[in-house]
Amino acid sequence: MDKTWMLADRRSLRFEIGFENFLKVASDNAKDPNNIPCPCLKCCNSGFGSIQFIKDHVFFNGIMENYDRWKWHRECSYAARHGLSEGSETVEMNPDLGIEVDDVGNEDEELSADSNEFMQFVEDGDKPLYPGCTKATKMNGLIETFNLKARYGLSDSCYSDILILFGTLLPDGNELPGSVKEAKNILSTLGMEYEKIDACPNDCILYRGLHVAAQRCPTCTTSRWKLAKDKSERVGVSAKTLWYFPPIPRFRRMFQSTFSAKQLTWHAKGSKKDGMMRHPADSPMWKMIDTKWPDFGIEPRNLRLALSSDGFNPFGAANSKYSCWPVILVTYNLPPWLCMKRKYMMLTLLISGPKQPGNDIDVYLQPLVDDLKVLWDGVERVYNSVRGEYFKLKAVLFWTINDFPTYGNLSGSIVKGYNACPICVDQTKPYRLKKSNKMGFLRNRRWLPRYHPYRKQASAFDNTIENDDAPAPVTGEETFARVQRLPKANGKKNSPAPYKGPPENRPCWKKKSVFFELEY
Repeated sequence: MDKTWMLADRRSLRFEIGFENFLKVASDNAKDPNNIPCPCLKCCNSGFGSIQFIKDHVFFNGIMENYDRWKWHRECSYAARHGLSEGSETVEMNPDLGIEVDDVGNEDEELSADSNEFMQFVEDGDKPLYPGCTKATKMNGLIETFNLKARYGLSDSCYSDILILFGTLLPDGNELPGSVKEAKNILSTLGMEYEKIDACPNDCILYRGLHVAAQRCPTCTTSRWKLAKDKSERVGVSAKTLWYFPPIPRFRRMFQSTFSAKQLTWHAKGSKKDGMMRHPADSPMWKMIDTKWPDFGIEPRNLRLALSSDGFNPFGAANSKYSCWPVILVTYNLPPWLCMKRKYMMLTLLISGPKQPGNDIDVYLQPLVDDLKVLWDGVERVYNSVRGEYFKLKAVLFWTINDFPTYGNLSGSIVKGYNACPICVDQTKPYRLKKSNKMGFLRNRRWLPRYHPYRKQASAFDNTIENDDAPAPVTGEETFARVQRLPKANGKKNSPAPYKGPPENRPCWKKKSVFFELEY
């Protein structure tokens, strides 16, 4: 079929005739005539509507000139039905996800193994729950029942019995799984797998890598297992568990969605560049990354991430000693109206236990840091559904988002006492209040201009005249040199003793943070 009309003026008769043929192909192949992908320059096949909706958009915005293979409108199946020249491939697609599967044995264009598994998942999800069912699909039924299991805390055996009961009540040929194991195998294709990693109760190590088979902590010799009331070990029941949700498979899934893949390059194509700061893409940090590592910055699909963490008590007042610490990744490639939405805030770690991890949170962050190293080196063969190609995905961690106590846990900086300011460090110069023995930080007038009147107003502040200049912030290289010889987090049984030396030698950092393992 001739498609040179797509390059013609959309007001011309040639464009009008060619566009009518396109609409006929799209209409004949549409499952839902009111939900057809729109190929205009604004939607780029990520918006959906009726034939009239597409007409209005194309004549107003123009059509994608490089969209010469109408894969989202099933051109090949149309050609086969109407006896046109047989093509060498058949394309099946899911317009909601924007992923295609080629039935051709072409190795250059064949999707990766995980993409094929995901497409099988999509095809299974479109099947009706039972023959003739129009209200629910196989995936709808599975997700609804699994949500009930999670909401009401049903055991695996109870959930399996419910599935078996529903299977007998539904007509023959229904697609409902018969056990919880089968249901989990189906959902695992989504790429939302997780790892349960046993941890030392004293936060010394994770039982992974060299310690995966250990029964006792090599640092504090505490048992890996819970203790019963008679102090016997309950082998197989871990004393403390870390839940890890790997981010790399989820990043792959984001690029397999046309909508998400398009939004992940918004910072390069959709943001304004007028010197105003509206988004982290306008920040000096973003520009510094692009300048220092141009190979990273030149690819707009490379991810810029932020890490956020804080602790809370999931049981409220029922148990004031319990602590739960989620660790969340935020993707700054997305536009500002999406990057802070719950849908795109990625839970990566869930640290739970009777005690908060504190300074030993680095032990639990190690799996995530290992994946961040892999993302910095690059993940091969990530499929981009918008461009229809594979690329090498990289990611960089920009900064952390947290309150001040958590900042001390993540960075290793001291956040209380004489050197509590991470900017001034050993030039903080606080004042100890005589009656309460608390520290007062009253030297903030050092940041005022040299001849500012507040510098000489002693009675309005602390009865002193401020003549000192503001201390220069410590650079990253100086910080790294200072923490180079400090120990890493090594558990609560091995915490360093409180400092009792001369005041001028008080430390400014308490450990070498796990984030210093990142190359950048």
